[in-house]
Amino acid sequence: MRHTARPTRENRTITIDFQNEATYYQLLGDGKAFIECVLAFLFALGFQLKHQATCQGGGCLTRHSHYLRVRLHGVTIWRLQCTTCRAVFTVLPHFVLRYRQMPPEVARDALLATQGGLSLELCAVLYHISPMALYRLVCAFGHYSLVTVLTRCGLTLPTYFLADEKHSRCLPDKVYLPTIVQGRVLWHLGYTPEASAAAFTQCYQEFQRAARPARRPLWGRSGRRARSHRRLDAQPANSHLGRLSMTG
Repeated sequence: MRHTARPTRENRTITIDFQNEATYYQLLGDGKAFIECVLAFLFALGFQLKHQATCQGGGCLTRHSHYLRVRLHGVTIWRLQCTTCRAVFTVLPHFVLRYRQMPPEVARDALLATQGGLSLELCAVLYHISPMALYRLVCAFGHYSLVTVLTRCGLTLPTYFLADEKHSRCLPDKVYLPTIVQGRVLWHLGYTPEASAAAFTQCYQEFQRAARPARRPLWGRSGRRARSHRRLDAQPANSHLGRLSMTG
């Protein structure tokens, strides 16, 4: 019996900043005001909802259903639906994380604590969360590209950047972390156990592949403009420090 591939489910979850929890709960009692608040937030950011491919526009949003997040003290989550294409959008308030049982501020503090050197067990005790939940949160962040996250937050690709290779330790082994930064913004963080030009080039090419969909010209540290058919090559001056040059 042949199995047909199931279509990929579109992510139509939108997170809305309601300023505070009291405003959110107050808007739940007024459906029209709730929808107007959601649309005003999206229009202010310039975002567009992802409707069905067959949607011709001209419709409006209406309430579809709601459910309760029991493990988050019964927070009510609304779903909105397009009246034209029937696409359903889940509206998450800013104080609820998707697929997570911890508040955003707890997740932020726990992640900062892990970066400060505390173990998962100690962080779990300090913030009253499960060590496995914190581990899954760390893994979830690792699945996202910094370029994708930053560009979706409204940042444009840098017209120039600095590349360097930091070194750290993973248990007893020495590892290298190729980085690309502009000012105080970290655009790429790689990982490799080898201090070689080939390994660094492969890490920097990951940044180039992630930046390609934006279709914006990049500028290397040498100041020369990088055309689309050029590539980034790492040319280390020594075993611990490298620089980027543009080669045709």
